[in-house]
Amino acid sequence: MSIFRSLAGILLVLTWVTTALCAQADSKRTSEQVNPSSTHKSDFDFLLGDWEFTSESQQYGKFGGHWSFVRLETGQILDEYRVLGNNGQTLYVTSAIRAYNSSMDRWESISMDPGAGLQGFAIDERVGSEMHSEHKSAGAGGRPITLQIRYYKIQPDHFSWSADRSTDGGQTWRKDFQRIEAHRIGPPRNLGPLTPAHKP
Repeated sequence: MSIFRSLAGILLVLTWVTTALCAQADSKRTSEQVNPSSTHKSDFDFLLGDWEFTSESQQYGKFGGHWSFVRLETGQILDEYRVLGNNGQTLYVTSAIRAYNSSMDRWESISMDPGAGLQGFAIDERVGSEMHSEHKSAGAGGRPITLQIRYYKIQPDHFSWSADRSTDGGQTWRKDFQRIEAHRIGPPRNLGPLTPAHKP
């Protein structure tokens, strides 16, 4: 019986020590560890506002337009990308929503075309001074299209954008399939709550 009592005592002590160490470790966790999104919540702040861009595509040639980004009350970022003709007419428009996934420790986004539903899913992450995105969608006939996108040369009033394109699951790539140079024309914007935060 004394042996069993000794073993029980040792297990009790080990349990207490383990609990104490875990509690001590928890008390030393930084706010970024407790709330990972606080580390990344400003990753896309540089995009907020209104931009005028020029672009060159291996498929569509040279064109330009406007690109606007606004942060929602709940932290997501909504953007609208509009290609304009020589007379200011809209030739193409698409939008996307970005949201931070704290469980995966990354940003995710999905694009939307008018009348065509959801068009593609992307994973976004910071790499040094750049933002990288892998965007996957279905092209004509369901053919998969993957874009490896870089936001680089990021400045308060300018950023560069480039995309490599694959249509065979990443086996081969067309480098710089599209390039964009964007210049700021409007300040950063936040969108307030869509619903009232209190009863009338």
